[in-house]
Amino acid sequence: MNLLDGVKILSFNHYLAGPLAAQTLADLGADVIAVEPIEGAFQRNWAVANHFVAGDSVNHLATGRNKRSLAVDLKHPDGIAAVKKLVATSDVVMENFRPGTMAKLGLGYDTLKAINPGLIYAVATGFGSEGPYKDRPGQDLLLQAMSGLAMRTGRADGEPTAVGAVIVDQHAASLYAMSILAALFARTKTGKGQLVEVNLYQAALDLQVEPLTAWLNGAPSPTPRGPAGIAAWFSPGPYGIHATADGHLAISMATPKALGVALDSEELKQFCDTDSFSKREEITRIVAARLKQKSTADWLPSLEAARIWHAPVQDYRDLESDPQLNHLGVFKSAESAGGASIRMVAHPARYDGRTPEVRLVPQRLGAQTREVLGEIGYGATEIDAMVAGKALGVAR
Repeated sequence: MNLLDGVKILSFNHYLAGPLAAQTLADLGADVIAVEPIEGAFQRNWAVANHFVAGDSVNHLATGRNKRSLAVDLKHPDGIAAVKKLVATSDVVMENFRPGTMAKLGLGYDTLKAINPGLIYAVATGFGSEGPYKDRPGQDLLLQAMSGLAMRTGRADGEPTAVGAVIVDQHAASLYAMSILAALFARTKTGKGQLVEVNLYQAALDLQVEPLTAWLNGAPSPTPRGPAGIAAWFSPGPYGIHATADGHLAISMATPKALGVALDSEELKQFCDTDSFSKREEITRIVAARLKQKSTADWLPSLEAARIWHAPVQDYRDLESDPQLNHLGVFKSAESAGGASIRMVAHPARYDGRTPEVRLVPQRLGAQTREVLGEIGYGATEIDAMVAGKALGVAR
């Protein structure tokens, strides 16, 4: 997949949002060079569930494919000189350090723009590069808490609840990649580079644009979270997840009468369609009680026949045998740089019916240091001297 063939990106990214955005662009064919410290970026050395596979962090496995790895000391003058030489032939620089960090290293926007006027300089921060929160740590859970997302998730009779995935970072990654693509497209018309900025705080709000817009425009919100069994404060009954005799079912938007047919409930048939919100708690109690009387599998035929939008609640183990996911080829297998069998989640889009391939599994730290610097004129002896002087790192 070479949609971005010829686009060269220097990725000074760590944690999740930045590396994931860079991986998205790498999947599309960009030459992404992950510029890491000599000791490796955070996501290489830390793992969710503290899980490593043959020496590779699962976080690195999740965000490191299709990239080349350059290990460089950004506090060493020879390291900085090498990076600036790379900038001269690059299209994009990505970074998600705390605001001001790159400038202190001599790699700020104004400095690099002077080297390469066509450069797209893309920055991701927690709260923006300016303002009262600019120096705060931007971490997913903290942003879920601050943005209202945790307060609006869960049950009305429970506590504010964090979502069970790092969704703010992941959404920010999509916005980050999208913004870079927009800037690259603009450059084809103007010939000029520009500064692109995204932040996790706004990404967290963007995730909630539908309910937040409703609230901003006066939608009634007697409680921040939905009543028992109802997914959200703005949802009608019985929109939510409900227990069956042996599992759980999600019931989406459906009229009480249609549910009455599907669940064989005369009580539900007595409600008007307009009662879905005004009498949502009563409707939900009836639906919840009825669903508990049969297994999930027993309910599926009648829900399907009545054209009720529904889905069984699946866990990760169920995904491996999901026929639609298998049809789409969502799970990819490969041999890691450490020689282990690994599995990855594929790029989530197709282009002319094709999914971008894994050209490079996540690489060992500094695996392409010599290759990358050789491409900009450094000789083997010069690179060896820089490695010996600890300006560069190479894979061991």
